[in-house]
Amino acid sequence: MHRFIFTAILLLFFARISYAQEWTNAEIRKANTAGSANYLTEEEKGVILYMNLIRLDGQKFYYTFLDDYINKYNANVRQYRNYNELKITRTNTYYTSLLKHLQGIKNLPLFYPDDKLSALSKGHAVDLNRNNLESHESSNGDKFSKRLSKYFPNKSMSENIDFGYSKSLDIVCHLLLDCGVPSLGHRFNIIDQKYKLNTVGVSIQPHPSYNYCTVIDFVAQPIFYTSNQ
Repeated sequence: MHRFIFTAILLLFFARISYAQEWTNAEIRKANTAGSANYLTEEEKGVILYMNLIRLDGQKFYYTFLDDYINKYNANVRQYRNYNELKITRTNTYYTSLLKHLQGIKNLPLFYPDDKLSALSKGHAVDLNRNNLESHESSNGDKFSKRLSKYFPNKSMSENIDFGYSKSLDIVCHLLLDCGVPSLGHRFNIIDQKYKLNTVGVSIQPHPSYNYCTVIDFVAQPIFYTSNQ
């Protein structure tokens, strides 16, 4: 019995090590669909890159980039008195449920950037900043679907908004964990398969209450591209 337990632990250890390997240059190149999008900042391009790495190999992302994010996050919040409430533990239900959702994510179709969609994302992020809002609705009351449908009619669409981060890895990991969001809507947009979301717009802007806000818009539409592999 003891020998069986030892063997199981050993197998688990080696499985963890295999997923902790570095990502290959080929994987990074494949995920970097926004590399030549000159209308995006480097961090905005990074948001698309990291979302695509998740779609290429969700479990590998969980054990590499997500682990790095959590370690850095926990180190940053250690300064606060309520550290025990703020820290992300390995027993956190959002952390444990994420592994279940990412285990089957492998070689999904990638996200590709779009200049018009990114302009719409920027327009909403600027509106949130100008009016100190935290909503999918514009200051004039328009829902995100109305904003996007003007240029992308009759398409499946969705929107993620993140507050507090300016760095792409932090933004993507924060949305992927989706702590405090029971519906896990941000997470499911990133790993979407149901609605065939494949086109994205991204904008990172300042925000008076949270320092930064990021708007990511998703649309499903036929796209034609040249592989950058």
